[in-house]
Amino acid sequence: MRRRLTALAVCAAVIVAAACGGDAVALPPAPPPLPPMHPVPGAAGAGDPYYPDDGNGGYDALGYQVDVKYDPPSGHLDGDTTVTAKATQDLSRFDLDLRGLDVHSVEVDGRPAKFSREKTFELVITPPAPIRAGTTFRTRVRYGGDPAKTPHDGGSENGWKHSSDGGAYMVGEPHSAAFWYPANETPRDKATFTLTAHVPEGWTVLSNGREGPPGTWTEVNPVATYLTTIAIGKFGVDRSTLPDGTPVVSAYAPGVEGRRAVGGRLPEVLGFLTAKFGPYPQSAAGGIFLNEDVPFSLETQTRPTYAKWADLPTLVHENAHQWFGDSVSVRNWSDVCLNECFASYSQWLWAEREGQNLDDRYRAAIEITRGSTDFWAQKLVDMGQGHEFEGVYNKGILALHALRREIGDPAFAKLLREWPSRYRHGNAIWSDFEATATRLGGKNLRPFFDTWFRGTKLPADADLFPGSLRS
Repeated sequence: MRRRLTALAVCAAVIVAAACGGDAVALPPAPPPLPPMHPVPGAAGAGDPYYPDDGNGGYDALGYQVDVKYDPPSGHLDGDTTVTAKATQDLSRFDLDLRGLDVHSVEVDGRPAKFSREKTFELVITPPAPIRAGTTFRTRVRYGGDPAKTPHDGGSENGWKHSSDGGAYMVGEPHSAAFWYPANETPRDKATFTLTAHVPEGWTVLSNGREGPPGTWTEVNPVATYLTTIAIGKFGVDRSTLPDGTPVVSAYAPGVEGRRAVGGRLPEVLGFLTAKFGPYPQSAAGGIFLNEDVPFSLETQTRPTYAKWADLPTLVHENAHQWFGDSVSVRNWSDVCLNECFASYSQWLWAEREGQNLDDRYRAAIEITRGSTDFWAQKLVDMGQGHEFEGVYNKGILALHALRREIGDPAFAKLLREWPSRYRHGNAIWSDFEATATRLGGKNLRPFFDTWFRGTKLPADADLFPGSLRS
């Protein structure tokens, strides 16, 4: 038998047609040898000048599979997260971002890897063998601790918090994910996200994307890590669908059941925003309504998280972010006006729908702020680290309304739809927006953008009252 197999093998490989009873067959050529590797460490930062230590280089995160077990009475969390990524260079080592929690073990493609902690949140991983550029690899990290004990900077970086019903919630900007799972914490590197959370009976878990078995949520669209979330509580949950079949899941913490009057208007709000911005870009919809006095609500992807004071304009604002900020994400935090200016202006668009004259509202706002040097000193672009959120909610609204009058309603309406369509599920920068607005407006807008978005003084009347605002 062995001889027969050997003869057949030779027959398939050699070129003696008579011996094999057929034409000669040649084997395919052997693949060329791989080029030599030159592995070096991945960068310990993604490159945003405002937050140089945020994120990491050397790889592109493709997906997060986060598995956590949380015990509300003790506040203890055990995590088991796998990060799937593609190497963008030959890697000798690479970093993930993780704050506070204790790391028990790390594996790369199923093999134990060395790891250490550096700076405030760098988890430095040395794989058992260098990783070749272009290779997809999986990093599994097991960790645990009490995430509520991890320090945070305050403001919009809320950290992991215990909720009034004994559960927990997580929101924060620009830092969020690294408080509870290892991640490439930069909006430059979006990835899919799956959460499986194990909690005691009687507790409910809410997160991003579509709902699976209890405690399981999957967001198939790429998401920036600060837009992922988890909320654990004694929620009352409402489920429905939008007219196109998109699932809607909204949860209300004990004590805020009255917010159903606001949350129930979500289909109406999304219908309005869709008419303005184009098709809804997310896989699911809904909201997480907390009974917490958080100083902000956040546009966590597919399912915004609301403080207990959130009202209908807040609902409009956070869902406008599903286009501006979530689907189209900033590359640099200096361009956060691309998120907040538009979400804030959406509240004015809603007021216009309700019959408000926006030109009158604009003129009134100008009269109130005209003498405030502090108000006009707030830059809307490249405002400096730590100042990202100072002007975008108020001066940003006026700037966009002035832009609308500068280029006219038809061009502005095209801008609101083309921008989120062109950069759907990607990243964009401010210069991209200026170029798009200039093309659609059909005029040189550089002086206008200089005075309104980069300027620090009250614009001259020609830019302050363009178009119909002059009358």
